[in-house]
Amino acid sequence: MDTTSGQGGGEGKAAGEAQQSKRPRVQKSVIAAIGLDICSEHYPVGSVLPTENDLCELYGVSRTVIRESLKVLAAKGLVYGRPRIGTVVCEKEEWNILDPQILEWMGPRIQDLDLLGCILETRRTVEPVAAELAAERATVQEIADLENAWARMRNAGRNTEAFTRADVQFHEILLKASHNQVFRQLSSIIHAALMYSLHRSNEAVDKRDEALAIHRELVEALRMRDGHTARACAHRMLDHAARDLAPAMRKRGQADTP
Repeated sequence: MDTTSGQGGGEGKAAGEAQQSKRPRVQKSVIAAIGLDICSEHYPVGSVLPTENDLCELYGVSRTVIRESLKVLAAKGLVYGRPRIGTVVCEKEEWNILDPQILEWMGPRIQDLDLLGCILETRRTVEPVAAELAAERATVQEIADLENAWARMRNAGRNTEAFTRADVQFHEILLKASHNQVFRQLSSIIHAALMYSLHRSNEAVDKRDEALAIHRELVEALRMRDGHTARACAHRMLDHAARDLAPAMRKRGQADTP
């Protein structure tokens, strides 16, 4: 009995499956490479990317991988296609700066978009209201979750990364505890930007005692169902964040001055 064809078919199938499992990893690498080149202004705003064939040769991948990668970058607002011209880099105002990959690719250049100031403005608009609503609506479990997040902040010591992760979780729980559906969705949408903002403010100070005290007071206000105090704590928290972020925001303002 000849088993050659069967073995060949099995080997072919295995090779095909290996290629399929490899493609997502390759595509992610291509997406990251092109995205980084755009965010670092290797391909500046308004410029046209190399042709699909040139990109295939540059990255050693198929046209399918290039096309799928460009679709992902288009969904992030980085590029758009123009008939008979090619793929063009979008204006920065079109970029989805809340996308964690774009934040990573931009690195220090994120200062050009005044993201810190924009996030602070958003938080000032949302968080005090969310805190007041949470004082009325938060479940016992949500208040316990907030306290647990606060405890992780306290126990983080000088570990900025651990402190920031717990801090982000605290604020996301607070938004969700408002039981306002828009605020709940917002907690997911701004996760990466909040992580960036809180990390910058947390690394700007040596001591976090004041921040911890305000967070603790907010938890207690929710436990006591005291909406007025909860709102006041949120305002104090944001004033504290603004003070810690002031040096970075002043630096950008000076850079913008002719």
